[in-house]
Amino acid sequence: MKHKNKKSQNQGSKDFKLVEAFQAGEKAAFDELVLSHKDKVYNLCYWFIGEYQEANDLAQDVFFKVFKALKNFRFESAFSTWLYRITVNTCKNRLKSLQYRLKKNFVHLNHTEAESNLNVQIADESGSPEIELDKKEKMTLIKAAINSLPPNKKTVVVLRDIEGLSYEKISAVTQLNLGTVKSKLARARQDLREMLKGEI
Repeated sequence: MKHKNKKSQNQGSKDFKLVEAFQAGEKAAFDELVLSHKDKVYNLCYWFIGEYQEANDLAQDVFFKVFKALKNFRFESAFSTWLYRITVNTCKNRLKSLQYRLKKNFVHLNHTEAESNLNVQIADESGSPEIELDKKEKMTLIKAAINSLPPNKKTVVVLRDIEGLSYEKISAVTQLNLGTVKSKLARARQDLREMLKGEI
């Protein structure tokens, strides 16, 4: 735990130096920030949205917003906390949009058939062990269950159980008090247990 905290502190210090450099006019510093955090941002977008291309587009949108706002960053929180907050809010806004909901419903109907065909193809051509196929099926069920949660519950589950953030950092990202974060997480986990009962 101490090693992880020290690594996090070192990353935070590096982030601050890069932000300062960017604010001083060194545009290349932004590229370094993107390289350091792009995987985390993409992963968070993917767990919110559930589609690779959509998550990639959303991650680019996040960094575009970061680029425009970075000159006003005031160093009142860790850069990663600020970045997570922008990412979460961007994802929530996308989920709220009517256009996205209509697209998701259309894609979902076709995606089930496509996944079924893909699974058959994998089984026929690669001879994957049954246990590996079982793992993939379980992961698909878990992703679908998380994706069906309301945005606020999905946020705390993804930040805590997927990204591994502390309760304190989740509180800072979501701007919810610690007790609310814990209660939302408990309810979200209970919802997931109910949805996945008998499935995994």
